[in-house]
Formats: sequence, structure tokens, C-alpha cells
Amino acid sequence: MNRKDSKPRVDIYAKITDRIVADLEKGVRPWVKPWSAANTAGRITRPLRHNGHPTRAST
Repeated sequence: MNRKDSKPRVDIYAKITDRIVADLEKGVRPWVKPWSAANTAGRITRPLRHNGHPTRAST
């Protein structure tokens, strides 16, 4: 199979940019968190490792 026979590549950067522009035109601000603080009413913990111990901040 030659490169000439294959389909042209999709420009992923243009695709993502088009999606962001479409969201902005709809009034959606993609940089705003989509969740609410009400969902975090309980204690916020770190993710657990495979052995069940929480991760720790790197120094």
C-alpha cells in the first residue's frame, strides 16, 4: 500500500479548533468547570493506588 493510495489525513488541530469555536458561538465557555461544588460536599480525598493507599503529593 502506497502513501498515495491512502486517504488524506484529518487535521486534528483544525477539528478541535472548529469544535471550540462552535461552542463559543453557542455561548458555552469551555474553560469553565462543568461540575458544581455541591457534588463535593463530602471529604475530598486523593486517588487510591492499586494497593489501596492514597497517593501523596510529590516534593
